[in-house]
Amino acid sequence: MSIPRPKGPPGAWFEERFGVTPELLRRVMAQALSRGGEDCDLYFEHSGSTAVRLSDGKVNAANTHVDLGMGVRVVVGDQVGFAYTEELTPDAMLAAAATAAQIAEHGGTRDVAVPVARRIPDRTPVLEPWTDVDMATRVKMVRDWEQRAFARDARIARVDTYLGDAAKVVMVVRPDGRLVEDWRPMTQGFVRAVAVDGDLRESSAYNVAGRAGLEYFDEGRQQRLVDEAIDRTLFLLGAGKPPAGEMPVVLAAGPSAILLHEAIGHGMEADFNRKGTSIYADKLGASIASEHVTIVDDGTIDGSRGAVNVDDEGNDGQHTVLVQDGVLRTYMHDEISAKHYGVDPTGSGRRQSFRHAPLPRMRATVMESGPLDPQEIIASVDKGIFCQTFANGQVQIGAGDFAFYMKTGFLIEDGKLTRPIKDVNIIGNGPQALADIDMVGNDSILDEGGWTCGKDGQSVPVSQGMPTVRVGKLVVGGVG
Repeated sequence: MSIPRPKGPPGAWFEERFGVTPELLRRVMAQALSRGGEDCDLYFEHSGSTAVRLSDGKVNAANTHVDLGMGVRVVVGDQVGFAYTEELTPDAMLAAAATAAQIAEHGGTRDVAVPVARRIPDRTPVLEPWTDVDMATRVKMVRDWEQRAFARDARIARVDTYLGDAAKVVMVVRPDGRLVEDWRPMTQGFVRAVAVDGDLRESSAYNVAGRAGLEYFDEGRQQRLVDEAIDRTLFLLGAGKPPAGEMPVVLAAGPSAILLHEAIGHGMEADFNRKGTSIYADKLGASIASEHVTIVDDGTIDGSRGAVNVDDEGNDGQHTVLVQDGVLRTYMHDEISAKHYGVDPTGSGRRQSFRHAPLPRMRATVMESGPLDPQEIIASVDKGIFCQTFANGQVQIGAGDFAFYMKTGFLIEDGKLTRPIKDVNIIGNGPQALADIDMVGNDSILDEGGWTCGKDGQSVPVSQGMPTVRVGKLVVGGVG
């Protein structure tokens, strides 16, 4: 079951339901700082979710989940002490605070101000809350997606569908008196199809996700969800392998941003740079790309999967320009890295749940549009490939080397898209690929997929987008 949007004043949710009073918050923070910690935060979370899965014509899973707890982080320099509890009793919270406090050893205490709730932006406008949607409506939706998929083509042999929704109320409290309460909705739809044509058997999928209610699944989006899944699956039946070698690669607008996220974005998270493990650690103020390349990490895009009203340290979500006209301007900062660099945090401190401490993380990583028509970019390539979708990849943050698995695309011959291609490894180096982007399209798209980013054992929802771009050369693992 989803958690409804709080109707009371900020901070009231946890006080009214679980007895977490301002005085108790002060006691817990005082305990957290009792051994000389420089700073701390309390992160409360009450979350709920509902999911429906359909496979082989049957609803084989329909479940709800509810979670509740609080995490305590104590900071001393660059060191972090962390503990959490699944019980919001005074004894349990004070015990967690005492455990986290052990990171400090120098004695002394910091003053703890009375928490004062403040208003925050609302970037997740929900018109039809999932709390008002019954299970029968959800089941009808996944069945309808299945039937639409089978009706598209006789070669479709199997369809799996999924509809999920979730919401959480979080509260972040700081010793300087900050208290923010945030409601965070989410929904996702998924369709996977299997197509059979003679001896050929292929499978592909498509999904959509956003911070929204039932209104997210308007008729256009539901039809696109099914059509994209079927189109991608049928495409694979007629696709082959390109020739192998080093060649120009054109990345399609939208889904290709997985390469931007993994091969480039992670390297701009400040903790990797603070520790000297990112290849961008000494590149601030340096030109690292074409003057047509501007990359932002944006937590302010209404309704996007990566939108944050506030981050998980209680700082406002922001529009952060990482690369401007080819020059590296800043990193994504949480409070620890911001203090290290002597700058303000960028609202990028994120955590998977109350069981985890925050880290600098991406939100919506987007390359902005450039000056060129996408067709002009394709026409500039005599021999290369056009990448439409990717399945997965591996990246070494320190060196920036990557290998990505392109799922679908086209061969480019004499400036035209010709043969469909599939299942191709693309190998390169993130910073070098960024430097080798020599043409940027005017069609930047924020992809609507349900992207999830993993780091240090934590997963958080993100968005990503980019325009059509040409990378001058990458290694394509096709047919020799």
